[in-house]
Amino acid sequence: MSHYFTDNNNLKSNRKDISFRFSGIDFTFTTDIGVFSKTEVDFGTWVLLDTLKDMDLNGKVLDLGCGYGVVGVVINKLFNNTDVLSVDVNSRAVELARVNYLNNHVKGNCMVSNIYENVNDTFSYIITNPPIRAGKAVIYEMFEKAYDHLDKDGELWVVIRKQQGANSAVKKITEVFANCDIVRKEKGYYILKAIK
Repeated sequence: MSHYFTDNNNLKSNRKDISFRFSGIDFTFTTDIGVFSKTEVDFGTWVLLDTLKDMDLNGKVLDLGCGYGVVGVVINKLFNNTDVLSVDVNSRAVELARVNYLNNHVKGNCMVSNIYENVNDTFSYIITNPPIRAGKAVIYEMFEKAYDHLDKDGELWVVIRKQQGANSAVKKITEVFANCDIVRKEKGYYILKAIK
């Protein structure tokens, strides 16, 4: 069975456009069968973006597990001084992210990567809505290897639902970074931040 957190290009295609209004800006995202949250931008991603929108993001940003590119597109649109790389193991999602970067008139790069496999740079920020259904081993690898892919004082930002392991995620991130703040809680979603 194919999942959104695998390379599932063998699935039939049925692209659709969805609208997303955020911070006074109208976005259009092309989605398809076999990608996460294909009918609407999920609430966790919204809470994450709503938390980040008032910050002063600049420098290199890794949108880890990018899906069809919502985080990367919005970050690019809101923050002029960022250089965003969006990566996902799902090649269909990455292709959609490329389409969505173009259609929303933002710059940035998108590429297929199994977590950090094809990622060689370090970043000021790693931002992720991790694929919970991929299992703890995958998600914990995302947290563990984030440390080596961040610049000094770089930040890891994660959204995760309480019922899907937020408290154990806090514990794991704290093991890796020696810090992890719960920046926000909204309707069962936790926004976590760790600093290298």
